[in-house]
Amino acid sequence: MKVLITGTAGFIGFHLAEKLLGCGHDIVGLDNINDYYDVQLKYDRLAFHGFNRQQASEFHQIQTSSLHPSYRFVRMNLEDKAEIMDLFQKERFEVVINLAAQAGVRYSLTNPDVYVSSNVQGFLNILEAARKYPVKNLIYASSSSVYGLNKSIPFKESDPTSHPISLYAASKKANEMMAHTYAQLFGIPAIGLRFFTVYGPWGRPDMALFLFTKAITEGKPFQVFNHGDMSRDFTYVGDIVESIKRLMDTPAQSDPLWDPKHPNPAHSSAPYRIYNIGHNSPVQLMDYVRNIEKYLGMEAKVEYLPLQDGDVPNTWADVSELIDTIQYKPQVKIEEGIDQFVKWYTEYYKIDVKKA
Repeated sequence: MKVLITGTAGFIGFHLAEKLLGCGHDIVGLDNINDYYDVQLKYDRLAFHGFNRQQASEFHQIQTSSLHPSYRFVRMNLEDKAEIMDLFQKERFEVVINLAAQAGVRYSLTNPDVYVSSNVQGFLNILEAARKYPVKNLIYASSSSVYGLNKSIPFKESDPTSHPISLYAASKKANEMMAHTYAQLFGIPAIGLRFFTVYGPWGRPDMALFLFTKAITEGKPFQVFNHGDMSRDFTYVGDIVESIKRLMDTPAQSDPLWDPKHPNPAHSSAPYRIYNIGHNSPVQLMDYVRNIEKYLGMEAKVEYLPLQDGDVPNTWADVSELIDTIQYKPQVKIEEGIDQFVKWYTEYYKIDVKKA
């Protein structure tokens, strides 16, 4: 299939491109390579797939990988509607996987404007392009953060998500509602994926595993919030991309049993579905830290602080809907995932540590 992946210089997009290249798909990757975090890491991800920095830096110029003839990349902003429309007109994608977004819960507290322009306006442009140049399957990244104040765990897709506690979460909730509108009005088959704390090699520097590992290897203290009393449903990136790959062959369909008098928000009479993608096995944050210590062979220096605005103390995904649809459950255990990350991190940054 001809597939557009937005955010291919990003963490999940990089891994998804790697997965789909092994399946024989014709891929166009898109990213604006913004400076939310170290752009060198983004360029290195692209270089891994055969795009040099000079190529990748050019806006609106589609480049072909030197390693994979079926993989092309274009630097582009989702907010640039004219360019997005032109790309869809020329390429006529069968599947669109929208992973590009302004990420980060805490960053949204101080930089709210970019979340509206990138996550809301940018996604609207994707929807408009898919409306004008129809696709067989639109898959987009939502987030476990949409559950907000909900404390009924494990989180189910049918749970209310009307009380977000960060603008990032609100922007992802907006994406879900926008996607449903376009599914209802224009028949665009839309699947929203609520990711739960994704981690693994080539990860984002603003996320816990990266931050903790960097601090430990540098002998510096790092901050743990809610005095360490937090748990997360950490989900290995390989499980995320395997799930997406399988969902590509399962476009959203109208649910004939959907009851408008008792509406399930994850289903619809329109071709619309929402899925959690999590490990379904929450881990205490301090157990996570101890595993990093184990695989680094180094001791952490922890500074305990109260819960931060925008954070929730616990996440836990009910993934029964995902399993029913694709017959796959995220399965990589936390020990294996952290080991893989530490191996990548120490090699990438050329750090000589004694591993347990």
